[in-house]
Amino acid sequence: MDFSHSPEQAQIRDMVAEFVDEEIVPVASEIDHEDEFPQDIVDEMAELGLMGMPFPEEYGGAGLDYHSYAIGIEEIARGSGGLGTVVAAHISLAGNMIYEFGNEAQKTEYLTPLAEGTDIGAFALSEAGAGSDVPSMTTTAERNEQEYVINGGKLWISNGSVADTVIVFAKTEEEAGNRGISSFIVRPDEDDGFYVEGTEEKLGDKGCPTAELRFDDLRIPADRRLGNEGDGFVQALKTLNGGRITIAARGVGIARAAFEEARDYATEREQFGQPIGEFQSIKHKLADMDTKIQAAKLLMHKAADNKIRGEDYITEAAQAKLYASEVSREVANEGIQIHGGYGYTKDFPAERFYRDAKLNEIYEGTSEILRNTIGDRLMQ
Repeated sequence: MDFSHSPEQAQIRDMVAEFVDEEIVPVASEIDHEDEFPQDIVDEMAELGLMGMPFPEEYGGAGLDYHSYAIGIEEIARGSGGLGTVVAAHISLAGNMIYEFGNEAQKTEYLTPLAEGTDIGAFALSEAGAGSDVPSMTTTAERNEQEYVINGGKLWISNGSVADTVIVFAKTEEEAGNRGISSFIVRPDEDDGFYVEGTEEKLGDKGCPTAELRFDDLRIPADRRLGNEGDGFVQALKTLNGGRITIAARGVGIARAAFEEARDYATEREQFGQPIGEFQSIKHKLADMDTKIQAAKLLMHKAADNKIRGEDYITEAAQAKLYASEVSREVANEGIQIHGGYGYTKDFPAERFYRDAKLNEIYEGTSEILRNTIGDRLMQ
């Protein structure tokens, strides 16, 4: 076991951290207030190779290992939870679907611009009546000679209103349950019948548009299907398993931001003639906050290590995502408490960290679903 970063991993950490401190942290409050997709910052991240971190260089990526990728997401989320989601949904979900299940022509044509950051990706799986219960989806894709006709709609789609490439899941065989779901590459600007119904006004995760999508006789070429008909459900599960590592990283990043802000405040804020950080009760809060963060990071890297080694990582990814999600909320909550009344105002970022942290327990597998996953595998 080696708990130290390799020189390359340390270089990635320092490079992304410097970018976050200089370009994201100063405008994080503005991103949260305006809730507009920060295209300029995304373009800068693309120039640094951050929009294709784990993909091979032959497809325009940076060729980083999953430890480095998780470190990158952690740092980005430390600056802005919304940007953490933008990058994670773009890479771990949309891009990874094409990388893992696309053929060579699909990777060259559609993955390359995603990895280079000239295109933005989205992953359209959830529906109003089909969140955790994926087989309940009602979106359909009917084969018509050399094309598919897609009808239906999707909800809660991160990057959905700004994406150039959307991975859409639809039923190609109504009565086949989870074996009747397939996945497709959709290009909103090229394909007639693709509509953005609107974006959600969310509690947090600002800067990442969460869209409702509608498909009315959306026609796409048959060669845009990923894999075989009926492979979509398994593809989605495998993709979400990897994505949970990066949501754990988002949780760790937000928790770190909340902890560091609280520690700095406790150093500066004086009551009863001394910094509040000198009081044992505050020291204990900070000690617990940092201990939980370090434990969450270890779970995150354990899951990443299993993935890199080609070992089973379903349980490890679920545990990392579950724990880091709850830790991010707990640490953000204590951050507000340390700030006192100021923590409940928008004068300090403590309340933003709490709002951004809560989402981790909901998307890409709720905490309840993750506990089911972990429990089922423990009983096997």
